[in-house]
Amino acid sequence: MTVYPMISLWILVLTAATLFWVALTDLREFKVRNELVVILACLYVGYALFSGAWVSMQWNFAFALLMLAGGIYAYSLQHIGGGDLKLLTVAFLWTGPWLAAPFVVLLLLFTGIYYVAARLGFAAARRTSAGLRIPLAPSLAGALIGVFALGLIGPHV
Repeated sequence: MTVYPMISLWILVLTAATLFWVALTDLREFKVRNELVVILACLYVGYALFSGAWVSMQWNFAFALLMLAGGIYAYSLQHIGGGDLKLLTVAFLWTGPWLAAPFVVLLLLFTGIYYVAARLGFAAARRTSAGLRIPLAPSLAGALIGVFALGLIGPHV
């Protein structure tokens, strides 16, 4: 199958813009919209087909389903919201098992920074009886865009 590096790079740019929009929406509304998660999943499929990553697509889907199972457990304990669970699953679809480690490191770093900023009153958060609730989409978007920016995800030429 033919690889189209320029198209795949434009898909990455469109994905980064979509992630930015998801992060802004989560910051304002504490909600991750389903249609944006579906768009991100469709962008992955398009990216995989145009970049040559289609050869490992089945592994990325299997890994995302495995992470969904773990995420459902965290959701059942009310540690994460439903939108965060869906967005996290799509992020793992993008990273697959091979890029999950750098993604998770960046996610932990950005989430920790955001949490400290929220505790200090510099970032949006909600106080509940369970504790401080922060939107995960900004940290998640930053981490996945970071993986893109580091060049870890790119055309397979």
